[in-house]
Amino acid sequence: MRPENAKFLLDFLLPQLQSEQLVTERILASVPLGEENYRPGDRSMTAFELARHIAICELWFLDAIIHGEFQEAQTPPPTATSCQAVAGWYAENFRLRLPRLEQLPAADLVREVEYIGLRNDPAVAYVNIAIRHSVHHRGQLSAYLRGMGATVPAIYVESADEPYPPDDGSIVNPPAF
Repeated sequence: MRPENAKFLLDFLLPQLQSEQLVTERILASVPLGEENYRPGDRSMTAFELARHIAICELWFLDAIIHGEFQEAQTPPPTATSCQAVAGWYAENFRLRLPRLEQLPAADLVREVEYIGLRNDPAVAYVNIAIRHSVHHRGQLSAYLRGMGATVPAIYVESADEPYPPDDGSIVNPPAF
């Protein structure tokens, strides 16, 4: 990949990453207090484990892009014992990384980053992987919500529980469909 292609790809993917982050934050925060241990089956993660996994991994992918390597993942503080607290930690840490991603030189975006022995891709490719990973697990967590008696937020369009764009002002510029 040439540096100018990597910069174009980053510029294309960052608005998507930002849009998906807002939805992910809303899904994480939708798990009601007291329902953190909900799991739909014996082999499923609990809602809390899944919320932590989503938040930690997305930031881990972003850190790998920024640093040019996968390092030990940052985790929420031990005081983050609810999904709402994990959502807040995730949002705050995402906001800290965004300017660093935006300012990465094209040469850093094309450097190959090895991922746990499975992949060796240009750093910029991990933006797309971060999005897909979060969306995949966010879908799982959103499916937990009804089973625990919670409402499902609007994701790309309205849900049975919420109009799109949501009334809470969390999505300022909804995409035009």
